[in-house]
Amino acid sequence: MNSSKRYGVERRQFLKYMAAVSAIPFSSCRTTSPVITRPQFEDYPFKLSVASGDPEPDGVVLWTRLAPLPLDEGGGMPSEPIETFWEVANDEAFRNIVQKGTAHAIPQLGHSVHVEVTGLKPAHSYFYRFHAGVHTSPVGRTRTAPAEDSMPERVRFAFTSCQNYESGYFNGYPHMVKEDLDLIVHLGDYIYEYGGVNNRPRKHIGAEVESLDEYRTRYAQYRLDRMLAEAHRQFPWLVTWDDHEFDNNYANLVSEEDGISPEKFLVRRMNAYQAYYEFMPLRRRSFPQGPQMTLYRSCKYGRLANFNVLDTRQYRTDQPNGDRQKPMVGKALDPRATMLGEQQENWLMKNLINSSATWNIMAQQVMMAPLNRGKGEDRRYSMDQWPGYEVSRRRLLDFFHQRKIPNPVVLTGDIHVNWVNDLQLDFKDDNSPVVGTEFVGTSMSSGGNGGNRITEYERAAEQNDFVQYYNSNRGYVSCDITPDTWTTHFRITPFVEKPGAPLINEASFLLKSGIPGVKRI
Repeated sequence: MNSSKRYGVERRQFLKYMAAVSAIPFSSCRTTSPVITRPQFEDYPFKLSVASGDPEPDGVVLWTRLAPLPLDEGGGMPSEPIETFWEVANDEAFRNIVQKGTAHAIPQLGHSVHVEVTGLKPAHSYFYRFHAGVHTSPVGRTRTAPAEDSMPERVRFAFTSCQNYESGYFNGYPHMVKEDLDLIVHLGDYIYEYGGVNNRPRKHIGAEVESLDEYRTRYAQYRLDRMLAEAHRQFPWLVTWDDHEFDNNYANLVSEEDGISPEKFLVRRMNAYQAYYEFMPLRRRSFPQGPQMTLYRSCKYGRLANFNVLDTRQYRTDQPNGDRQKPMVGKALDPRATMLGEQQENWLMKNLINSSATWNIMAQQVMMAPLNRGKGEDRRYSMDQWPGYEVSRRRLLDFFHQRKIPNPVVLTGDIHVNWVNDLQLDFKDDNSPVVGTEFVGTSMSSGGNGGNRITEYERAAEQNDFVQYYNSNRGYVSCDITPDTWTTHFRITPFVEKPGAPLINEASFLLKSGIPGVKRI
Protein backbone atom coordinates (compact mmCIF):
# COMPACT_ATOMS: atom_id res chain seq x y z
CA MET A 1 0.00 0.00 0.00
CA ASN A 2 1.11 3.56 -0.69
CA SER A 3 -0.25 5.77 2.03
CA SER A 4 -0.09 9.07 0.11
CA LYS A 5 -1.68 7.54 -2.99
CA ARG A 6 -4.51 5.83 -1.09
CA TYR A 7 -5.83 9.07 0.33
CA GLY A 8 -5.43 11.24 -2.74
CA VAL A 9 -2.61 13.31 -1.29
CA GLU A 10 -0.18 14.52 -3.92
CA ARG A 11 3.31 13.26 -3.16
CA ARG A 12 4.73 16.76 -3.29
CA GLN A 13 2.18 17.99 -0.73
CA PHE A 14 2.76 14.92 1.43
CA LEU A 15 6.54 15.43 1.51
CA LYS A 16 6.02 19.12 2.24
CA TYR A 17 3.88 18.16 5.20
CA MET A 18 6.48 15.71 6.43
CA ALA A 19 9.18 18.37 6.22
CA ALA A 20 7.05 20.84 8.14
CA VAL A 21 6.26 18.37 10.93
CA SER A 22 9.89 17.25 11.12
CA ALA A 23 11.00 20.84 11.57
CA ILE A 24 9.17 21.23 14.89
CA PRO A 25 12.00 22.46 17.12
CA PHE A 26 12.08 19.80 19.82
CA SER A 27 15.86 19.86 19.80
CA SER A 28 16.15 23.45 20.99
CA CYS A 29 13.86 22.89 24.00
CA ARG A 30 14.21 26.51 24.94
CA THR A 31 11.85 28.27 27.25
CA THR A 32 11.33 31.85 28.29
CA SER A 33 10.26 30.72 31.75
CA PRO A 34 12.78 31.10 34.57
CA VAL A 35 14.31 27.91 35.94
CA ILE A 36 12.97 26.98 39.37
CA THR A 37 16.01 26.23 41.53
CA ARG A 38 14.19 25.53 44.80
CA PRO A 39 11.09 23.63 43.74
CA GLN A 40 8.35 22.48 46.06
CA PHE A 41 6.37 19.42 45.06
CA GLU A 42 2.91 18.18 45.93
CA ASP A 43 4.40 14.73 46.56
CA TYR A 44 7.65 12.79 46.12
CA PRO A 45 8.84 13.70 42.58
CA PHE A 46 10.93 10.58 41.85
CA LYS A 47 8.10 8.03 41.80
CA LEU A 48 9.27 6.82 38.38
CA SER A 49 12.69 6.04 39.85
CA VAL A 50 15.88 6.20 37.78
CA ALA A 51 17.50 4.40 34.87
CA SER A 52 20.71 4.28 32.84
CA GLY A 53 21.58 3.17 29.35
CA ASP A 54 23.70 3.26 26.19
CA PRO A 55 26.95 2.52 28.06
CA GLU A 56 30.28 3.55 26.58
CA PRO A 57 33.80 3.01 27.94
CA ASP A 58 33.93 6.47 29.55
CA GLY A 59 30.31 7.05 30.46
CA VAL A 60 26.62 6.28 30.37
CA VAL A 61 23.24 8.02 30.11
CA LEU A 62 21.49 8.71 33.41
CA TRP A 63 17.70 9.17 33.36
CA THR A 64 14.89 10.28 35.60
CA ARG A 65 11.56 12.06 35.26
CA LEU A 66 10.04 14.39 37.81
CA ALA A 67 6.43 13.39 38.35
CA PRO A 68 4.85 13.67 41.80
CA LEU A 69 1.53 12.63 40.21
CA PRO A 70 2.73 10.37 37.38
CA LEU A 71 -0.71 9.36 36.08
CA ASP A 72 -2.12 12.89 35.96
CA GLU A 73 -1.79 15.04 32.88
CA GLY A 74 1.49 16.92 33.24
CA GLY A 75 2.64 14.56 36.00
CA GLY A 76 1.65 17.05 38.67
CA MET A 77 4.43 19.39 37.54
CA PRO A 78 4.41 23.16 36.88
CA SER A 79 4.93 24.53 33.37
CA GLU A 80 8.41 25.83 34.25
CA PRO A 81 11.76 24.05 34.01
CA ILE A 82 13.15 22.60 37.23
CA GLU A 83 16.81 22.45 38.20
CA THR A 84 18.02 19.01 39.28
CA PHE A 85 21.36 17.87 40.64
CA TRP A 86 23.01 14.55 39.85
CA GLU A 87 25.89 12.64 41.38
CA VAL A 88 27.94 9.60 40.39
CA ALA A 89 29.98 7.75 43.01
CA ASN A 90 32.15 4.68 43.42
CA ASP A 91 30.15 3.61 46.48
CA GLU A 92 26.49 3.35 47.34
CA ALA A 93 26.92 5.67 50.35
CA PHE A 94 28.32 8.40 48.03
CA ARG A 95 31.41 8.97 50.13
CA ASN A 96 33.54 9.00 46.97
CA ILE A 97 31.74 11.13 44.38
CA VAL A 98 33.53 11.07 41.02
CA GLN A 99 31.19 13.23 38.89
CA LYS A 100 28.36 15.64 39.59
CA GLY A 101 26.44 18.43 37.92
CA THR A 102 23.09 20.05 37.24
CA ALA A 103 20.46 19.35 34.61
CA HIS A 104 17.17 21.00 33.77
CA ALA A 105 13.94 19.01 33.72
CA ILE A 106 11.97 20.94 31.11
CA PRO A 107 8.22 20.79 30.45
CA GLN A 108 8.71 20.35 26.67
CA LEU A 109 10.13 16.89 27.43
CA GLY A 110 7.70 16.01 30.20
CA HIS A 111 10.24 17.06 32.87
CA SER A 112 12.43 14.09 31.93
CA VAL A 113 16.19 14.32 32.43
CA HIS A 114 18.89 12.73 30.26
CA VAL A 115 22.45 13.23 31.51
CA GLU A 116 25.34 11.96 29.38
CA VAL A 117 28.07 11.41 31.93
CA THR A 118 31.68 11.21 30.72
CA GLY A 119 35.08 10.83 32.36
CA LEU A 120 34.35 7.46 33.96
CA LYS A 121 36.54 4.35 34.00
CA PRO A 122 35.90 1.51 31.51
CA ALA A 123 34.27 -1.71 32.75
CA HIS A 124 33.54 -0.14 36.10
CA SER A 125 30.42 -0.15 38.29
CA TYR A 126 29.06 3.12 39.65
CA PHE A 127 26.17 4.41 41.73
CA TYR A 128 24.14 7.50 40.85
CA ARG A 129 21.27 9.61 42.14
CA PHE A 130 19.35 12.84 41.49
CA HIS A 131 18.21 15.66 43.77
CA ALA A 132 15.34 18.12 43.24
CA GLY A 133 14.37 20.54 45.98
CA VAL A 134 14.58 18.66 49.28
CA HIS A 135 14.04 15.28 47.62
CA THR A 136 16.54 12.60 46.58
CA SER A 137 15.89 9.88 44.04
CA PRO A 138 16.44 6.17 44.58
CA VAL A 139 20.08 5.20 44.13
CA GLY A 140 20.78 3.59 40.77
CA ARG A 141 23.60 1.26 39.82
CA THR A 142 25.20 1.23 36.39
CA ARG A 143 28.28 -0.07 34.59
CA THR A 144 30.41 1.33 31.80
CA ALA A 145 31.47 -0.67 28.75
CA PRO A 146 35.02 -2.08 28.49
CA ALA A 147 37.73 -0.11 26.69
CA GLU A 148 37.40 -0.46 22.92
CA ASP A 149 40.83 -2.08 22.48
CA SER A 150 40.40 -4.50 25.40
CA MET A 151 39.37 -8.16 25.33
CA PRO A 152 37.12 -8.79 28.35
CA GLU A 153 37.13 -12.23 29.90
CA ARG A 154 33.34 -12.30 29.63
CA VAL A 155 30.20 -10.20 29.20
CA ARG A 156 26.86 -11.21 30.66
CA PHE A 157 23.57 -9.75 29.51
CA ALA A 158 19.87 -10.63 29.38
CA PHE A 159 17.32 -9.76 26.74
CA THR A 160 13.54 -9.61 26.69
CA SER A 161 10.62 -7.99 24.88
CA CYS A 162 6.83 -7.75 24.74
CA GLN A 163 5.65 -6.73 28.20
CA ASN A 164 1.91 -6.18 27.89
CA TYR A 165 0.79 -4.73 31.23
CA GLU A 166 -2.73 -6.13 30.89
CA SER A 167 -1.55 -9.66 30.12
CA GLY A 168 0.09 -10.12 33.49
CA TYR A 169 2.96 -9.33 35.82
CA PHE A 170 6.59 -8.87 34.81
CA ASN A 171 7.71 -11.88 36.84
CA GLY A 172 10.98 -12.36 34.98
CA TYR A 173 12.53 -9.10 36.16
CA PRO A 174 12.92 -10.00 39.87
CA HIS A 175 14.94 -13.04 38.78
CA MET A 176 16.86 -11.07 36.17
CA VAL A 177 18.11 -8.58 38.77
CA LYS A 178 19.60 -11.44 40.80
CA GLU A 179 21.94 -12.31 37.92
CA ASP A 180 25.40 -10.77 37.64
CA LEU A 181 24.70 -8.83 34.44
CA ASP A 182 26.59 -6.12 32.60
CA LEU A 183 23.60 -5.08 30.53
CA ILE A 184 19.89 -5.61 29.78
CA VAL A 185 18.73 -5.48 26.16
CA HIS A 186 15.07 -4.73 25.41
CA LEU A 187 13.92 -5.63 21.88
CA GLY A 188 10.66 -3.75 21.72
CA ASP A 189 6.98 -3.66 22.66
CA TYR A 190 7.95 -1.97 25.90
CA ILE A 191 4.37 -0.68 26.16
CA TYR A 192 1.17 -1.64 24.38
CA GLU A 193 -0.96 1.11 22.91
CA TYR A 194 -4.35 -0.61 23.28
CA GLY A 195 -7.15 0.71 25.44
CA GLY A 196 -7.99 -0.86 28.77
CA VAL A 197 -9.96 -4.11 28.84
CA ASN A 198 -11.81 -5.52 31.84
CA ASN A 199 -11.30 -8.96 33.39
CA ARG A 200 -7.57 -9.16 32.78
CA PRO A 201 -4.81 -9.42 35.40
CA ARG A 202 -4.24 -5.67 35.13
CA LYS A 203 -5.85 -2.85 33.15
CA HIS A 204 -4.48 -0.07 30.99
CA ILE A 205 -5.60 3.43 31.88
CA GLY A 206 -7.85 4.99 29.25
CA ALA A 207 -8.59 4.22 25.62
CA GLU A 208 -6.06 3.46 22.89
CA VAL A 209 -3.36 6.10 23.16
CA GLU A 210 -2.79 8.72 20.47
CA SER A 211 -1.88 12.09 22.02
CA LEU A 212 1.45 12.91 23.64
CA ASP A 213 -0.11 13.13 27.10
CA GLU A 214 -1.79 9.75 26.59
CA TYR A 215 1.50 8.12 25.61
CA ARG A 216 3.17 9.73 28.63
CA THR A 217 0.52 8.35 30.96
CA ARG A 218 0.85 4.88 29.45
CA TYR A 219 4.64 4.86 29.95
CA ALA A 220 4.21 6.17 33.50
CA GLN A 221 1.79 3.35 34.28
CA TYR A 222 4.37 0.81 33.11
CA ARG A 223 7.26 2.47 34.93
CA LEU A 224 5.33 2.45 38.18
CA ASP A 225 5.62 -1.34 38.08
CA ARG A 226 8.18 -2.08 40.79
CA MET A 227 9.60 -5.14 39.03
CA LEU A 228 10.37 -3.17 35.88
CA ALA A 229 11.62 -0.13 37.79
CA GLU A 230 14.04 -2.25 39.81
CA ALA A 231 15.55 -3.78 36.66
CA HIS A 232 16.11 -0.27 35.31
CA ARG A 233 17.63 0.84 38.60
CA GLN A 234 20.09 -2.04 38.81
CA PHE A 235 21.55 -2.25 35.28
CA PRO A 236 22.19 -0.14 32.19
CA TRP A 237 19.76 -0.86 29.35
CA LEU A 238 20.13 -0.96 25.59
CA VAL A 239 16.69 -0.40 24.03
CA THR A 240 14.96 -0.47 20.69
CA TRP A 241 11.29 -0.39 19.75
CA ASP A 242 9.00 -2.59 17.72
CA ASP A 243 5.45 -1.60 16.76
CA HIS A 244 3.37 -1.31 19.94
CA GLU A 245 5.36 1.68 21.17
CA PHE A 246 3.41 3.42 18.41
CA ASP A 247 0.78 1.32 16.61
CA ASN A 248 0.49 -2.39 15.88
CA ASN A 249 2.14 -3.66 12.66
CA TYR A 250 2.84 -0.24 11.19
CA ALA A 251 5.38 -0.08 8.37
CA ASN A 252 7.20 3.20 7.82
CA LEU A 253 4.42 5.59 6.72
CA VAL A 254 1.66 2.99 6.49
CA SER A 255 -0.85 2.20 9.22
CA GLU A 256 -2.28 -1.26 9.73
CA GLU A 257 -5.74 0.32 9.84
CA ASP A 258 -7.70 1.53 6.85
CA GLY A 259 -8.96 5.10 6.75
CA ILE A 260 -5.98 6.68 8.52
CA SER A 261 -4.74 9.75 6.66
CA PRO A 262 -0.97 10.31 6.32
CA GLU A 263 -1.28 13.52 8.32
CA LYS A 264 -3.02 11.89 11.27
CA PHE A 265 -0.62 8.95 11.13
CA LEU A 266 2.47 11.15 11.28
CA VAL A 267 1.15 13.34 14.09
CA ARG A 268 0.48 10.25 16.17
CA ARG A 269 3.91 8.83 15.29
CA MET A 270 5.48 12.12 16.37
CA ASN A 271 3.75 11.84 19.75
CA ALA A 272 4.78 8.20 20.16
CA TYR A 273 8.41 8.83 19.27
CA GLN A 274 8.74 11.80 21.59
CA ALA A 275 7.25 9.90 24.52
CA TYR A 276 9.59 6.98 23.82
CA TYR A 277 12.60 9.29 23.97
CA GLU A 278 11.33 10.97 27.12
CA PHE A 279 11.06 7.68 29.01
CA MET A 280 14.17 5.86 27.76
CA PRO A 281 17.83 6.35 28.79
CA LEU A 282 18.88 7.44 25.29
CA ARG A 283 21.59 9.78 24.07
CA ARG A 284 21.06 13.06 22.21
CA ARG A 285 21.95 11.24 18.97
CA SER A 286 18.51 9.62 19.21
CA PHE A 287 16.60 12.86 19.79
CA PRO A 288 13.37 12.79 17.73
CA GLN A 289 12.85 15.20 14.88
CA GLY A 290 9.10 15.34 14.54
CA PRO A 291 7.89 11.90 13.35
CA GLN A 292 11.43 10.71 12.70
CA MET A 293 13.93 9.33 15.19
CA THR A 294 17.29 7.68 14.58
CA LEU A 295 17.36 4.71 16.91
CA TYR A 296 19.79 2.35 15.15
CA ARG A 297 23.25 2.50 16.69
CA SER A 298 26.12 0.35 17.91
CA CYS A 299 27.34 -0.41 21.41
CA LYS A 300 30.81 -1.97 21.69
CA TYR A 301 32.00 -4.17 24.52
CA GLY A 302 35.70 -4.05 23.73
CA ARG A 303 36.83 -6.57 21.13
CA LEU A 304 34.53 -9.20 22.60
CA ALA A 305 31.10 -8.05 21.41
CA ASN A 306 29.59 -5.42 19.15
CA PHE A 307 25.85 -4.81 19.59
CA ASN A 308 24.22 -3.48 16.43
CA VAL A 309 20.84 -2.15 17.56
CA LEU A 310 18.40 -2.14 14.63
CA ASP A 311 15.08 -0.51 13.78
CA THR A 312 12.92 -2.76 11.59
CA ARG A 313 9.78 -0.57 11.70
CA GLN A 314 10.54 3.01 10.73
CA TYR A 315 12.20 2.42 7.36
CA ARG A 316 10.64 -0.78 6.00
CA THR A 317 8.42 -0.95 2.96
CA ASP A 318 4.82 -2.03 3.48
CA GLN A 319 4.20 -5.67 4.37
CA PRO A 320 3.69 -7.60 1.12
CA ASN A 321 0.79 -9.75 -0.02
CA GLY A 322 -1.67 -8.20 2.38
CA ASP A 323 0.42 -9.11 5.46
CA ARG A 324 -0.38 -12.14 7.72
CA GLN A 325 0.70 -15.71 6.85
CA LYS A 326 1.16 -16.01 3.08
CA PRO A 327 3.23 -17.91 0.50
CA MET A 328 6.65 -16.43 -0.27
CA VAL A 329 5.69 -15.20 -3.74
CA GLY A 330 5.04 -11.94 -5.56
CA LYS A 331 5.87 -8.85 -3.54
CA ALA A 332 7.65 -10.92 -0.89
CA LEU A 333 10.35 -11.41 -3.55
CA ASP A 334 10.41 -7.78 -4.69
CA PRO A 335 14.09 -6.67 -4.89
CA ARG A 336 13.02 -3.12 -4.01
CA ALA A 337 11.43 -4.22 -0.74
CA THR A 338 13.46 -3.43 2.35
CA MET A 339 13.30 -4.21 6.04
CA LEU A 340 15.97 -1.74 7.18
CA GLY A 341 15.95 0.95 4.52
CA GLU A 342 18.98 1.69 2.38
CA GLN A 343 20.75 4.00 4.82
CA GLN A 344 20.42 1.70 7.85
CA GLU A 345 21.40 -1.37 5.82
CA ASN A 346 24.52 0.37 4.52
CA TRP A 347 25.37 1.49 8.04
CA LEU A 348 24.99 -2.05 9.36
CA MET A 349 27.17 -3.57 6.65
CA LYS A 350 29.85 -0.94 7.13
CA ASN A 351 29.80 -1.51 10.88
CA LEU A 352 30.13 -5.28 10.43
CA ILE A 353 33.01 -4.94 7.95
CA ASN A 354 34.90 -2.63 10.31
CA SER A 355 34.15 -4.69 13.41
CA SER A 356 37.04 -6.22 15.32
CA ALA A 357 34.68 -8.00 17.72
CA THR A 358 34.61 -11.75 18.26
CA TRP A 359 30.79 -11.74 18.43
CA ASN A 360 28.79 -9.50 16.09
CA ILE A 361 25.30 -9.10 17.48
CA MET A 362 22.17 -7.77 15.79
CA ALA A 363 19.61 -6.75 18.43
CA GLN A 364 16.36 -6.44 16.51
CA GLN A 365 12.67 -7.20 16.49
CA VAL A 366 11.23 -9.78 14.08
CA MET A 367 12.23 -13.35 13.23
CA MET A 368 14.91 -13.63 10.56
CA ALA A 369 14.69 -17.39 9.98
CA PRO A 370 12.14 -18.30 7.25
CA LEU A 371 9.74 -20.28 9.42
CA ASN A 372 7.26 -22.20 7.27
CA ARG A 373 3.97 -22.39 9.17
CA GLY A 374 1.85 -24.00 6.47
CA LYS A 375 0.64 -27.55 6.02
CA GLY A 376 2.24 -29.90 3.51
CA GLU A 377 2.89 -28.17 0.21
CA ASP A 378 1.02 -25.05 1.34
CA ARG A 379 4.08 -23.18 2.60
CA ARG A 380 3.26 -20.02 4.53
CA TYR A 381 5.47 -17.39 6.13
CA SER A 382 4.89 -14.28 8.20
CA MET A 383 4.86 -11.29 5.87
CA ASP A 384 5.59 -9.01 8.84
CA GLN A 385 8.89 -10.79 9.51
CA TRP A 386 12.08 -11.01 7.44
CA PRO A 387 10.70 -13.69 5.04
CA GLY A 388 8.25 -11.05 3.81
CA TYR A 389 11.34 -9.15 2.64
CA GLU A 390 13.17 -12.17 1.28
CA VAL A 391 15.58 -10.41 -1.07
CA SER A 392 16.64 -8.09 1.75
CA ARG A 393 17.01 -11.07 4.11
CA ARG A 394 19.10 -13.10 1.67
CA ARG A 395 21.27 -10.10 0.89
CA LEU A 396 22.20 -9.76 4.57
CA LEU A 397 22.92 -13.48 5.00
CA ASP A 398 24.99 -13.51 1.80
CA PHE A 399 26.91 -10.54 3.20
CA PHE A 400 27.69 -12.55 6.36
CA HIS A 401 28.98 -15.37 4.18
CA GLN A 402 30.91 -13.46 1.50
CA ARG A 403 32.57 -11.02 3.91
CA LYS A 404 33.24 -13.73 6.49
CA ILE A 405 31.71 -11.71 9.33
CA PRO A 406 32.89 -13.34 12.60
CA ASN A 407 30.17 -15.09 14.59
CA PRO A 408 26.96 -13.25 13.59
CA VAL A 409 24.27 -13.68 16.26
CA VAL A 410 20.73 -12.32 15.84
CA LEU A 411 18.64 -11.50 18.92
CA THR A 412 14.91 -11.36 18.24
CA GLY A 413 11.70 -10.57 20.13
CA ASP A 414 8.14 -9.91 18.95
CA ILE A 415 6.71 -13.41 18.62
CA HIS A 416 6.07 -14.33 22.31
CA VAL A 417 7.80 -17.69 21.83
CA ASN A 418 11.34 -18.99 22.34
CA TRP A 419 13.16 -20.28 19.26
CA VAL A 420 16.73 -21.22 18.39
CA ASN A 421 17.45 -21.14 14.65
CA ASP A 422 20.46 -21.92 12.51
CA LEU A 423 20.55 -19.25 9.79
CA GLN A 424 21.35 -20.99 6.52
CA LEU A 425 22.49 -19.20 3.40
CA ASP A 426 19.75 -20.98 1.42
CA PHE A 427 17.01 -22.44 3.59
CA LYS A 428 15.70 -24.55 0.68
CA ASP A 429 18.99 -26.46 0.48
CA ASP A 430 19.66 -28.84 3.38
CA ASN A 431 23.39 -28.72 2.58
CA SER A 432 23.56 -24.92 2.51
CA PRO A 433 26.10 -23.50 4.98
CA VAL A 434 25.05 -22.07 8.34
CA VAL A 435 26.14 -18.43 8.40
CA GLY A 436 24.69 -17.28 11.73
CA THR A 437 22.54 -18.12 14.73
CA GLU A 438 19.24 -16.61 15.85
CA PHE A 439 18.03 -16.64 19.45
CA VAL A 440 14.37 -15.63 19.70
CA GLY A 441 13.18 -14.67 23.16
CA THR A 442 9.65 -15.13 24.42
CA SER A 443 7.60 -12.30 25.90
CA MET A 444 7.92 -11.02 29.43
CA SER A 445 4.12 -11.14 29.87
CA SER A 446 2.33 -10.74 26.51
CA GLY A 447 0.04 -13.62 25.69
CA GLY A 448 -0.68 -14.57 29.29
CA ASN A 449 0.72 -17.52 31.19
CA GLY A 450 2.01 -19.39 28.14
CA GLY A 451 3.35 -22.91 28.27
CA ASN A 452 0.51 -24.15 26.11
CA ARG A 453 0.82 -26.16 22.90
CA ILE A 454 0.43 -23.95 19.83
CA THR A 455 -0.39 -26.25 16.91
CA GLU A 456 0.95 -23.89 14.27
CA TYR A 457 4.29 -23.53 16.05
CA GLU A 458 4.53 -27.19 17.03
CA ARG A 459 4.16 -28.09 13.36
CA ALA A 460 6.67 -25.42 12.33
CA ALA A 461 9.25 -26.68 14.82
CA GLU A 462 8.99 -30.16 13.32
CA GLN A 463 9.03 -29.27 9.64
CA ASN A 464 11.77 -26.61 9.62
CA ASP A 465 15.09 -28.40 9.98
CA PHE A 466 16.97 -25.25 10.98
CA VAL A 467 14.90 -24.99 14.18
CA GLN A 468 16.90 -26.29 17.14
CA TYR A 469 14.47 -25.36 19.92
CA TYR A 470 10.96 -24.09 20.57
CA ASN A 471 9.12 -23.21 23.81
CA SER A 472 5.98 -21.16 24.53
CA ASN A 473 6.50 -20.14 28.17
CA ARG A 474 7.05 -16.57 29.36
CA GLY A 475 10.37 -15.26 30.68
CA TYR A 476 13.66 -13.92 29.34
CA VAL A 477 16.96 -15.04 27.87
CA SER A 478 20.34 -14.82 29.64
CA CYS A 479 23.61 -14.86 27.69
CA ASP A 480 27.18 -15.40 28.91
CA ILE A 481 29.85 -14.74 26.28
CA THR A 482 33.62 -15.21 26.34
CA PRO A 483 36.27 -15.03 23.60
CA ASP A 484 35.73 -18.76 22.95
CA THR A 485 32.08 -19.51 23.71
CA TRP A 486 28.58 -18.10 23.84
CA THR A 487 26.17 -19.75 26.30
CA THR A 488 22.46 -18.94 26.15
CA HIS A 489 19.99 -19.85 28.90
CA PHE A 490 16.24 -19.76 28.35
CA ARG A 491 14.75 -18.71 31.69
CA ILE A 492 11.01 -19.25 32.03
CA THR A 493 8.36 -18.19 34.54
CA PRO A 494 5.46 -20.69 34.74
CA PHE A 495 2.81 -17.99 35.20
CA VAL A 496 2.28 -14.22 34.90
CA GLU A 497 -1.38 -13.85 35.90
CA LYS A 498 -0.19 -13.13 39.45
CA PRO A 499 3.17 -12.04 40.90
CA GLY A 500 5.71 -14.32 42.53
CA ALA A 501 6.46 -16.90 39.83
CA PRO A 502 9.52 -19.12 40.30
CA LEU A 503 12.24 -19.32 37.66
CA ILE A 504 13.11 -22.42 35.65
CA ASN A 505 16.12 -22.75 33.37
CA GLU A 506 14.26 -24.58 30.62
CA ALA A 507 17.14 -25.04 28.15
CA SER A 508 20.72 -23.92 27.46
CA PHE A 509 22.67 -23.72 24.20
CA LEU A 510 26.34 -23.34 23.30
CA LEU A 511 28.06 -21.59 20.42
CA LYS A 512 31.80 -21.95 19.83
CA SER A 513 33.65 -19.07 18.23
CA GLY A 514 34.42 -19.77 14.60
CA ILE A 515 32.22 -22.88 14.44
CA PRO A 516 28.80 -22.32 12.80
CA GLY A 517 25.76 -23.88 14.40
CA VAL A 518 24.43 -24.15 17.93
CA LYS A 519 24.42 -27.14 20.29
CA ARG A 520 22.09 -27.85 23.18
CA ILE A 521 23.86 -28.49 26.48
